[in-house]
Amino acid sequence: MAIRHTNNGEALRHYHTDHQNAASLQAIHNVEILAPTLLEYWAVRWTLPHARVNLAGVQLARWRGARRRSIMVVCGLAGALAPDLLPGTVLVPRWVGLADGSIMHCDTTMRQALEAAARRLHFRLHTGPLLTAQSLVVGDDRYRWYHQGFVAADMETGLLAARNLRVATIRVVLDNPEHGISPDWLQPTRALLQPQLWRELLWLSHEAPRYALRAGQVLKVGLGIMSGNMAVE
Repeated sequence: MAIRHTNNGEALRHYHTDHQNAASLQAIHNVEILAPTLLEYWAVRWTLPHARVNLAGVQLARWRGARRRSIMVVCGLAGALAPDLLPGTVLVPRWVGLADGSIMHCDTTMRQALEAAARRLHFRLHTGPLLTAQSLVVGDDRYRWYHQGFVAADMETGLLAARNLRVATIRVVLDNPEHGISPDWLQPTRALLQPQLWRELLWLSHEAPRYALRAGQVLKVGLGIMSGNMAVE
């Protein structure tokens, strides 16, 4: 009887493990990655060549909507609002706010996997709130939003708040109030015609790809953690 009890216990544990693995694999299958810019899209494709990734556009202008039961992950860069948030810091916010005061809490399972991934890769991690702004936040506006409680800003994640989806985001800080970038880079062709921005261009060409790849690396490891530490390609 004791041996039968032990075997039943082991069988029950295997049953629960198999079901947990199946649920994790289903969650991975349901993950849809949104990359706002071509650089961020390239970085995700480089690190996760077989993932479901969409070039969503700035402010999700190119995105046409999610499939049913999708888990949305917005992956890319962000601008810091907090003066002490250094470039290269991985941001996995617990919630995202919009300028109208509404907020969206990020999916717990995906968020915790991304946090664990950043720690595993030994990157600086911050989990403070992210602002989704209507335009690039620069100058004094950074301090204004920082004093309202936000640590960084993007222009996409919070736009998913009304979609009734599971949402998380992985952002790597590109610039901060001490080293900001010009809003003219939202229109790169125009910015390139301004000689005073060429030094900034050199800095961006070095740092932006590196940090975009960092976001992709964290996402790759995070998806592996979600799937039970299986290899994710």
